Amino acid sequence: MIANAKAVAHGIRAMLYVSGESRNKKHPEKITRICDNFMPQGMDATGIWTEMKFATMNHPNIKNNVIRMEISPAMEHTENFTVDDWRQLWNDFAAAFDSQEIRGKDGKVVSPHTNVSGSKSSVWLHEESKSGIPHLHAIVCRVDEDGNINNDHAIHLRAQRAAEKVARQRGWATAQHIHETNIPKVSADCMEALRELDEWSWEGYQERLAAKGFDLYLRKDKKDVIRGYVLLKGNTRFKASELGKGRNLTASRIRQTWEKLHSEQAKQSRPTSKPTATPTPKPTVPNTAKQKSQPVIRQSNPVYEDYTDYKPNRLPTEFEHDGKTYKRYLPDKVIDFFNNEFDYQELANWQDLQNLAMAYFTLIASPYEVTSGGGGGGSQSDLKWGRDPEEDEMEFARRCAREASHRLGIQKKSGMKRK
Repeated sequence: MIANAKAVAHGIRAMLYVSGESRNKKHPEKITRICDNFMPQGMDATGIWTEMKFATMNHPNIKNNVIRMEISPAMEHTENFTVDDWRQLWNDFAAAFDSQEIRGKDGKVVSPHTNVSGSKSSVWLHEESKSGIPHLHAIVCRVDEDGNINNDHAIHLRAQRAAEKVARQRGWATAQHIHETNIPKVSADCMEALRELDEWSWEGYQERLAAKGFDLYLRKDKKDVIRGYVLLKGNTRFKASELGKGRNLTASRIRQTWEKLHSEQAKQSRPTSKPTATPTPKPTVPNTAKQKSQPVIRQSNPVYEDYTDYKPNRLPTEFEHDGKTYKRYLPDKVIDFFNNEFDYQELANWQDLQNLAMAYFTLIASPYEVTSGGGGGGSQSDLKWGRDPEEDEMEFARRCAREASHRLGIQKKSGMKRK
């Protein structure tokens, strides 16, 4: 079982998503309400959000006023679960979450006990994902029923430990145990990918791993030098330092490992008859030159970032553009920014503005699109749109928000509209 938790601001979008009330949700019929705690039963997303806002009124300085949680047990453990079983799982998880007092290396408390069990919360079962794995979503108020703030320091670690504790209590395989069990198989897949490469390149390594179901994410320094990488398969994350023998699959040693593998293959395939001239190995200069030219290309073109797959610190969100619905995994800080920038309480067209800003951010749309005079659709200009290599994600998000505001205008709920 795995779990994640994150304190977020302006949770109305999160509440709409979790309850299935988002107008972009394709299969709301596959979302089931499990329980609402310390609130009137059966309210819609807006009512639940209003209840939580009232609970935090005496703490106006809280920016992130709700906690968003996801709890995902293995499918075989919940095959015959009823609504009551799911409710009990939530109660067990909340108790394990609250029971922890997290201390730093110096022994000082960095995250005291929380009281999620004694706070307003709304819990929903989702069965609409492509994987088909049922999982719980919960929105929890940051202020408990006694008026105390639920600490959010090291909250992701608290969620992971709570999931491990509940799994052990129920006799389920823990995420850590599954992770450690899978490492030898993942290492073998990496070695096989290296054997399949005729010449070394990160692009080739990535392609071979993709064919085996892995996503490869490179970690680069400011000079664009690769310092490490992470493999993702589903919700499981493997660091390069965990793989192979003697760290032979780390970014600094992987090319040497490839050379050693192919040197051994060459010896095994070399004929033992009369010594004939063997083909010289393919020169590495073209590939090196190709790798050195990449930073130049990236600096002269917008950066493209793929948000179609999950990564750490990303949250699922749905938005609509040009009559189509898109699901993407955006950085949580970017979602919070769009929620803050286009506040549903202040703006009548907040949803349209957020949709367009997210379409710009994910490169589904471009503000440089121009509409034809006949009104029959748009056409692309020659200007390129995307994140500048000098921009970080938040700077690009701000630029997307400005462009969306410029295109649609800001319409206050009072009816006043400004350009």
